[in-house]
Amino acid sequence: MKKAIFGGTFDPIHIGHVHIAYEALYNLHLDKILFMPAGNPPHKINKTITDAQIRYDLVKSAIEHETHFEISDYEINKKENSYTYETVELFSKLEHNIEWYFLIGVDSLMDLDNWKNVERILNSCKLVAYNRAGFTMEEVLKQKHHIEQKFNKKIIFLNMPIIDISSTNIRNNIKEGKNVNYLLPCGVDGIIDRLQLYK
Repeated sequence: MKKAIFGGTFDPIHIGHVHIAYEALYNLHLDKILFMPAGNPPHKINKTITDAQIRYDLVKSAIEHETHFEISDYEINKKENSYTYETVELFSKLEHNIEWYFLIGVDSLMDLDNWKNVERILNSCKLVAYNRAGFTMEEVLKQKHHIEQKFNKKIIFLNMPIIDISSTNIRNNIKEGKNVNYLLPCGVDGIIDRLQLYK
């Protein structure tokens, strides 16, 4: 069986995230996508992030009718910072019969040299980078080659159609009173309205 971990703050989850998950599912012939809402991501330590349990509930609502999608509360239940190497090592040990993949955007690929214990990540799973707006193919392939040479591991590049939606823009639009329901998976808008999030 093949599974991919799809981590992120998901603040909030939007249809762009679902699009990425389906592109990975079909292009890599995966059995499951495991959504992993971040608890205390070290790279966002000085930013205000919505309560972890609320972000978990948003993702859970978005994927509850998707048979190939699952969700984990592992990172949101951690008290200390969440590091990717710890997450992938744990899941590769818990389900050692699974072929694990880990999804990151090319923005994260560009910053991968600054991640903690990159080699341990690459030893525990297959890294998949999906394209995002703002990066040329030349930049992406150059960085992909650099990481592959540095760690002697192959990285999969998922060259998929880009849906350029940002959680930041969604939060800002909500604050300005604009309708964002067309950007959100079914059920997410109801939770945002009920809890008056991002006002």
